[in-house]
Amino acid sequence: MHFETTELSDSERASSRFVYSRAPLLVYWELTRACDLACRHCRAEAIARRDARELDTFEAMALLEKIRSFSERGVHVVLTGGDPLKRPDLFTLVEHGAKLGLAVSIAPSSTNLLTREVFQRFKDTGVESMSLSLDGSTAEKHEAIRGIAGCFGRTLDAAWDALRAGMRLQINTLVTAETLQDLDDTYGLLKHLPLMRWKLFTLIGVGRGRTLTEPTPDQCEALHHWLCDVSKDSPFPVATTEAPHFRRVALTRMRQRGIPLAKIEKTPIGRGFGIRDGNGILFISHTGHVYPSGFLPLAVGNVRTSDVTDLYRFSKLFRSLRSTRLYKGKCGRCEFKEICGGSRARAYARHADPLESDPLCAYEPVH
Repeated sequence: MHFETTELSDSERASSRFVYSRAPLLVYWELTRACDLACRHCRAEAIARRDARELDTFEAMALLEKIRSFSERGVHVVLTGGDPLKRPDLFTLVEHGAKLGLAVSIAPSSTNLLTREVFQRFKDTGVESMSLSLDGSTAEKHEAIRGIAGCFGRTLDAAWDALRAGMRLQINTLVTAETLQDLDDTYGLLKHLPLMRWKLFTLIGVGRGRTLTEPTPDQCEALHHWLCDVSKDSPFPVATTEAPHFRRVALTRMRQRGIPLAKIEKTPIGRGFGIRDGNGILFISHTGHVYPSGFLPLAVGNVRTSDVTDLYRFSKLFRSLRSTRLYKGKCGRCEFKEICGGSRARAYARHADPLESDPLCAYEPVH
């Protein structure tokens, strides 16, 4: 499904501080779908071999140059997959991105390809930070999600190897109805690591994730209050992916403590206000298709035939996602919609309409 491209209106050009109409903050680029894991929730439905339709090295380097043209201050590019290490030109691309002045992060899989030498090459070639996934506090629980025996131990070893190499490390943890009860123990395991961030991804039923169960709205609300409690003493920031209602809970609780909005906006949570699928987020597939996120499967074009900056700035879908006045249901009525906006991907997965309400939010708007 593709959406038309049109010019920005004057009102869109004069957008609020929570609207990212000119440039995304984060570009997630799926370099390949090849991966040696078999994760039960995999959005990409990764496969063992690389797809012959992947952008080649020349196209990939040209794309990095186009991404650099988004903004004078640069854009943060996250190289993901599949497993980026399955591409033999990975370090060529990392070096090129770093030379262009892009902030480059990487999200490899915890496989035998991830060695101490690889961490050092990440550091030497200009990778700014990296992420690993830990979806349980024990091998049994983590590997029930990841599908490969031994990957729990490899992930913990990789985390320490990354930190010893001087890498800034984020740990991602999947939130499903099945993993909720283990999150406290997972946090207990992680809090001894000097992490850059702990990020909890709340399941959306796309790809292989259709076989798992999303938490209920009430469970999600309770989780967000728990995260607020954890964050008071956590040695690292906590954040959520595809559960932006965490911002509403955090904002409300910080206001109750008398913290002014200007100060809240400078916190790690406040700096994420407004960021959501298509608004500050851009996803590029291994074949060059452009989406508002990896979980919202509506393509607006392809970088092989269109300028990625035009697709982000002017496509009707991206502009609609950035305009909260178009939101429907309780998301459209919500007084927190500018800082939250709901998960547009989850709205689409449930309602086949990315402008509908996020069904995971338990909050009922005042009006």
